[in-house]
Amino acid sequence: MRRFVFGALAWPPLLERVLGRAADLRPARLPGYAVYGTGGGALDPGTLCAVPDGGAEGLLILDPDPEDGARMAYFNGTDADGMVTEVRCGGDLVSARVALHDDAPGDGALPWDQARWLEEWGPLALDTARNIMAQYGQTEPARMAGLRPYLAARAWARQLARTPAPAEVRMATTAEEGVEILRDRPGHEGFFRLRAFDMRHRRFDGAQSPEIGREGFVAYDAALVLPYDPATDHVLLIEQLRYGPILRGDPRPWVLEPVAGLVDGGEDPETCVLREAVEEAGLTLREVQPMVRVYASPGYSSEFFHCYLGLADLSSYEAGVGGLDAEHEDIRSHLLSFDRAMALVDSGEINAGPLAMMLLWLARARAGLRAGA
Repeated sequence: MRRFVFGALAWPPLLERVLGRAADLRPARLPGYAVYGTGGGALDPGTLCAVPDGGAEGLLILDPDPEDGARMAYFNGTDADGMVTEVRCGGDLVSARVALHDDAPGDGALPWDQARWLEEWGPLALDTARNIMAQYGQTEPARMAGLRPYLAARAWARQLARTPAPAEVRMATTAEEGVEILRDRPGHEGFFRLRAFDMRHRRFDGAQSPEIGREGFVAYDAALVLPYDPATDHVLLIEQLRYGPILRGDPRPWVLEPVAGLVDGGEDPETCVLREAVEEAGLTLREVQPMVRVYASPGYSSEFFHCYLGLADLSSYEAGVGGLDAEHEDIRSHLLSFDRAMALVDSGEINAGPLAMMLLWLARARAGLRAGA
């Protein structure tokens, strides 16, 4: 049975990535319906809504494969295979299977604008589809439906990485020029990805390295903020249970950290820290200033930190317990003088690298901030 696709999947490059093949496509129109978006960004597939005298634009798959419906449902995070109806292709009405969702536009739904969606979300949607479809047949659809936002965040990290740091001292050769990935080997695919691969690279002496087998931990970009009140010279830290210390065998796995969170797909890191300050500490920041942008552990992980100083009025702040129940967060906040925080760096009680780094950054900038307070 031929299939009618609309919204995001009516973009042939994305459809090809989801189906795993290039399909034979024709422009088509579904009478009595219109395509609406829900503001879901790269993960918004568009939805068909009943509209009198409407006509939803899309594509007709002329050479359907038995797995097409399952693959599209897997990408969209749905379990609906659709229903059979008639669509107009050229001058003919033909039967096709269509994923019909809502009877009427929901709250916040807007008419689908394909050109605008492509401009804003097209590249991210392609990378997200690569992440999602890599797990097709391995990760259950119900679990994948919950992983979709995180895989979009992982794809967004690749987009953010396309603007590299300066190369005044280090080698300016790009990965495209100096690194060759020879083959990928099976690795874990889930919330995190363990990528196993064989590679070779250009050496500092200009020669080519031998073939090397490596494994890497594919993670996310995170945004971190250290709230600081220059008028009172206090910082706000948070504390939570961390799994790294548990896995290492540390008998005290509760860790002092800056406020932080994963950067959602398409989200500006600065927007992320403003959101996380409210969610984790109940704090509205007055202003944020960039600190550093760094890899957490570049030897084996793609994890990347966007670090900010958050200026805030902490004079009446009351430390307590917060976090989102939906994300199983149990977070305690601590309001400390700067000197007390630095003493914890010296004693080793602050043993999370990002927090120590950010406090040392603040130590250099503190005098100027206090003078302007």
